[in-house]
Amino acid sequence: MRYIMIALAVLIFAGCSKVSKENYDKIQVGMSYTQVSDILGKATKCDSLAGMSDCTWGDEKHYIKVKLVADKVMFMHSQGVE
Repeated sequence: MRYIMIALAVLIFAGCSKVSKENYDKIQVGMSYTQVSDILGKATKCDSLAGMSDCTWGDEKHYIKVKLVADKVMFMHSQGVE
């Protein structure tokens, strides 16, 4: 019974991922980091240098990456997002 509950929990959380094609399509050039994080949640990783940020949501196989300049989206791409 315990294994069934664990499996159900994993399926529920996996189905609730904000890293999706639908959410990727909502991101637009010019949006702020706050607007993107309202859609995708907190970034998994962000690297910043001299007013530019590279932020990633997801993992190595399924992710959305956004490049921001002066806190505005300049470029975004995804991999494995359905």
